[in-house]
Amino acid sequence: MKIIDTKDTNFKEEFNELLQRGKVDIKSVTTIVQNIIDEIIKDGDDAVKKHIEKFDNWTVQSDEQLYVAQEDMKKAYDNISIDLKEALHLAYDRIKAYHEKQLPKSWLDFEQNGTILGQKVTAVDRAGLYIPGGKAAYPSSLLMNAIPAIVAGVDEIIVATPTPNNEPNELLLAACHLCGIKTVLKVGGASAIAAMAYGTKSLKKVDVITGPGNIFVATAKKLVFGEVNIDMIAGPSEIGILADETADPKYLAIDLLSQAEHDEMASSIMITTSQEIANKTSIEVDNYLQELSRSEIAKKSIDERGVIIVTSCMGYAVHLMNEIAPEHLEVMTQNPFDLLPKIKHAGAIFLGSNTPEPIGDYIAGPNHTLPTGGTAKFYSPLNVENFMKKSSIISFSQNGINEIGKQCALLADTEGLTAHAASVRIRIEDEKGKHK
Repeated sequence: MKIIDTKDTNFKEEFNELLQRGKVDIKSVTTIVQNIIDEIIKDGDDAVKKHIEKFDNWTVQSDEQLYVAQEDMKKAYDNISIDLKEALHLAYDRIKAYHEKQLPKSWLDFEQNGTILGQKVTAVDRAGLYIPGGKAAYPSSLLMNAIPAIVAGVDEIIVATPTPNNEPNELLLAACHLCGIKTVLKVGGASAIAAMAYGTKSLKKVDVITGPGNIFVATAKKLVFGEVNIDMIAGPSEIGILADETADPKYLAIDLLSQAEHDEMASSIMITTSQEIANKTSIEVDNYLQELSRSEIAKKSIDERGVIIVTSCMGYAVHLMNEIAPEHLEVMTQNPFDLLPKIKHAGAIFLGSNTPEPIGDYIAGPNHTLPTGGTAKFYSPLNVENFMKKSSIISFSQNGINEIGKQCALLADTEGLTAHAASVRIRIEDEKGKHK
């Protein structure tokens, strides 16, 4: 695994290149994706069927075949082992409990003059969840996307996932049954995003779309934003690790590889204050690579997008990691909580040697749908509020509008909006007239 030192003459250049790791060339596929979206808008279900035949290699005979039957979801759930059921239920319960703590509240504030200001929080009517099904199917992503929507109180949840050869992933169907999902659309990619965003004859349009995907999915989400809300534009997975001389190189190595095995484009980045730890970790990475079921994918990721940075000061290491703003950040130091106040930008922060990133992927409770490519500087993890929206509440009494209406009208006058000013003044003047 590549090791560089902050003292190297070309470090700044290499680090700046690292900061570009999440850049996705959306322009390269925008025309293709826009054409797919346009076909869905124009031809609806017929276009969806055509895209399934083209990309997933099977022919849809009827509108009903576009969807997974509910009995098939239940059958899939019934067929999984008891141990797997228990694991899914444990994950469900922990994720639900965590997200219930995120629920925002409606509120009202009563002023002495009778004015009432407040906020009303309401769930969206319909949510669309995109669950990938390319190189691997991820039932955990279904739980992480569906449960916040359930907690938010969304009335209708639609899942879209590709089904090559009309063979849905059985564990994904079992997870859908566990979450009470009734509608699973058997299409992936940009076609799925467009169908959920604009609706078809057989499918009502949704209000928000969440979930990860490849460059075609990411581009489609960007293009339909405004027609619907979206969670974020996610890129390849990534991990950052802060390590001092007390960290275990074996732990560090396998944790770096836990992201590398996702995708050739995944990034695994470690910053350490110990040259010895850097060297030992690099050796352990090579050793573990030979044992992985997805070793070719992981090796390409490590070779092309993996790096260990050595620096003399943990303070500077934290500064560099804040610039990277990784999707996942492990803190493998003697006193990890001491660094927490200094960490500003990360999707999820894993503290201590017994907290590997995969525990967050599946069962810890916090959401694993996280900002990538440095977008943790301004995006948050998927959460309950992604499936909710807020309405402002305003109610003025006569005393309230009398108290500040004059200043309001003056501000409207300065902007040349005479009707705005008049709509306030008429209420003040009418009240004065009543008392003459």
